[in-house]
Amino acid sequence: MTIERCLRGIAGFFVLLSVLLAHYHSQYWLFFTAFVGLNLLQSAFTNYCPMITILKKLGVKSQA
Repeated sequence: MTIERCLRGIAGFFVLLSVLLAHYHSQYWLFFTAFVGLNLLQSAFTNYCPMITILKKLGVKSQA
């Protein structure tokens, strides 16, 4: 699996998890959803994503 696919999977998992936690536990979990969304948005403009750095250190290969 490539970094790009892992990143999309992790982001989707975090969003779904935080929405479920907001529904069943506390609505404050929606702040985590907003954090993930803002991080994806800033990475589109700056081309920097902390999760990609972590995945590279774990040895996940890039598509390019």
